[in-house]
Amino acid sequence: MTDALVLEGLTKVFAKPAVDHLNLTVRAGELYALLGPNGAGKTTTLRMVAGLLKPTSGSIRVFGVDALADPAAAKQMIAWAPDEPMLYDRLNPMEYLEFVSGLWGVDPKVGRERAESLLKLLGLWDQRSQRCEAFSRGMKQKAALAGALIHDPKMLILDEPLTGLDAAVSRQVKDLLQERVKGGATVILTTHILEVAERMADRIGIIQNGRLAAEGTLAYWLNGEEERCPVRLKKITSLVSCSITWGI
Repeated sequence: MTDALVLEGLTKVFAKPAVDHLNLTVRAGELYALLGPNGAGKTTTLRMVAGLLKPTSGSIRVFGVDALADPAAAKQMIAWAPDEPMLYDRLNPMEYLEFVSGLWGVDPKVGRERAESLLKLLGLWDQRSQRCEAFSRGMKQKAALAGALIHDPKMLILDEPLTGLDAAVSRQVKDLLQERVKGGATVILTTHILEVAERMADRIGIIQNGRLAAEGTLAYWLNGEEERCPVRLKKITSLVSCSITWGI
């Protein structure tokens, strides 16, 4: 099976390297969490994958497609949801989803059916005629997620999808993402909270200073294997703390 995402030597330099020769592979049909502190290079990496930022060097392949040589083909398979939801405030969620589905070339009837299904699934059906400008952050986040899913992408990329959400909304988002993975989609998300990665991800990649410091399942580290990588994970009561060290 073709891998969903392959990054080789991916680099982005601003005043200094934000992403530094990053090599990363995400398998098709998995939920992959990219974990790291603020400024580690997580968002910059995903913005390059989504085609929103041009790499300084390196390569990006999305389901075998060279995303730099054929960005249109790659983008057709990707949905991008940034950490701050971006909606058209004067549209209601149904209008917004119909608009977005039209941009993707989705058949209008299919688009309306998907919009209805997503709004019901995310608990926004009763607000379908309410303008987005009146929505809470959680409601806007859910509407933006529905917009990302409206064209049924093979890969969903989310930047800090649970930031600022209450427990109930977070649970809805988690359930939806896990259902998408069960249906065969690939989900890549960033987070700086290990507990989020622990509860959701099949595999976790830890990024530090623009490079992949370690990678594996959470069980890989928690079952005594942590001596083989530069990451120390320790259970503290019911939570998990993560610290990254070098030279081990």
